[in-house]
Amino acid sequence: MFKSLKIYNLLFLRLIFILSGIEIAIYFYKKDLIFTAIFSLFIVFFLIREMYFYVRNFVLLYNKTIASILQNDFSSDFSKHKFNQNYNDLFNLYDTLKNKQKEQVSRDIIYRSILNNIETGIFILQKEGDEWNIFLMNDYFSKYFDVPKISKWKYLKNHLPTLCEVIEEQDFQEIKTSLEIRVNQENMQTFVMQTSRTEICELDYFIVLLDSIQNVVEKKEKEAWSNLMKVISHELLNSITPIRSICQNLQDLVEQDTMSTEDLEDIKNSVGTMLRRSDHLQKFVEGYRKLAMLPSPKKEKIELQHLVENGLQIMSPLFRKNQIEIINTIALNRWVNVDSQQMEQVLINLLTNSIYALENTADKQIIISAEAKENRTFIRITDNGKGIEKEIESKIFLPFFTTRQEGAGIGLTLSKSIIEAHGGYLAHKNEDGKTTFELCLVEV
Repeated sequence: MFKSLKIYNLLFLRLIFILSGIEIAIYFYKKDLIFTAIFSLFIVFFLIREMYFYVRNFVLLYNKTIASILQNDFSSDFSKHKFNQNYNDLFNLYDTLKNKQKEQVSRDIIYRSILNNIETGIFILQKEGDEWNIFLMNDYFSKYFDVPKISKWKYLKNHLPTLCEVIEEQDFQEIKTSLEIRVNQENMQTFVMQTSRTEICELDYFIVLLDSIQNVVEKKEKEAWSNLMKVISHELLNSITPIRSICQNLQDLVEQDTMSTEDLEDIKNSVGTMLRRSDHLQKFVEGYRKLAMLPSPKKEKIELQHLVENGLQIMSPLFRKNQIEIINTIALNRWVNVDSQQMEQVLINLLTNSIYALENTADKQIIISAEAKENRTFIRITDNGKGIEKEIESKIFLPFFTTRQEGAGIGLTLSKSIIEAHGGYLAHKNEDGKTTFELCLVEV
C-alpha cells in the first residue's frame, strides 16, 4: 500500500511540474518573452514525454509480470528491475509463486516416480463437466495392459472394455472386487480391483488400483521359498562345515606313520562331534518332514475341558520342576470337533514356549482361558514371562526360526499349520507385560 502511494506521489509531482511549466510558459508569453516561453514549452514537452515512458514502462512491466503469474510461466528474469523500489511487492509475489511452483513440480516428479515404480496398475480419472478424463496412468499399467498414455476415457474403453464396464456399472463409486481381463490376446487373468473417489479443490478424482492375483501369489511364494532356503542353507552349513573340517583333520591323522595316544583321543572326540552334528542334521530333516507331510486331521467330538486338562496333565512334571503356577479358568461346557492328538501337540508346544519365556521370572504364572462366540471357540494361553521382542514378532511362525539354543524352531510353525488345517487360526499379542497365544477353532 505504501509503495502504491509512493508511485501515485511521483506521478502527482510530475503533473505539478508539467502544469507549472505550462503556467510559466503562458506567463512569459504574456510578457512578450516569446523565446523564453517557447523554451518553457520545450521543457514541458520533455516532462510529458518522460512521464509517458515512465507510465508506459510501469504498465508494460506490471502487465508482463501479472501475465506470467496467471499463465504459470516463471521463465522471465526481472532481476535487472529489482533496483526499482516501486516494484518490490510485485517481484516478491512473483518470486514467492515461482518458488512454490518449483516445489510443486519437484513433488509431482517424486510422486510420479514413486507411482511408476510400483508393481501395481494405477490410473486416476478427473471429472470435467459430465465426462471423465485420464489424469494420470503409471508405467506399470501402461506396459502390463499394453495401453498407450491416453487422456480420454473412451479410448481406454476401446482397449479394456471389461474393466471400464465394471467401473461404469458401479457409477464410478468406491468398490473392491475381482474381475477377469484378457491381456495381450492371451488367456484370461484374474485381477483384484480397488477404487476410491476423492474431491480436492472442488475437482473430482477417481483412483483405480489393479493387482494380478497370480503376481501376488507368485511374489508371496518366492518370499516364502527365499526365507525357507535361507534357514535350510544356514542349518546345513552349520553342520556340514564342522564335519568337513573334522574329516580333513582325521585324514591328516590317518596318513601319519605312527599314531600317539593324543591322536587316538582326537579321533574319538572328532567322531563324537561328527555323530552329534549328524544327529542334529537328522532332527532338522525330521522336523522339515513333519512340516511338509502334516497329515489331515481326523476330527472327533471331544469336550473342551477334557482336551485342555489332558495337555496340562502331560506337562505337569515340567510345571512342578520349574515352579510354575497354572490357573485354568475354563468353565465352558463346550464340545469341539478336532483331531485330539494334533490339538494336544499344539497345547504342548505353546505351553513349552511359555515355560521357556518364564525362565527368569520370579512369580511364574500361566493362565488358561476360553471363550465361545457363536460358532467360534477361542482358547487363550497367557504367561507373565519376558514376552516376544518387537524385532522378531514377524518371524516367530517362520519354519526353523528359534531363539533357544536347543530349540528346533518348528513348534509354533507346526502348531499354526495344525490350527489352520482345522479351519482356524493361531495369533499372539503382548499386553500389560503378558504374552497371549490365541487359538481360534471354527465349527462348520
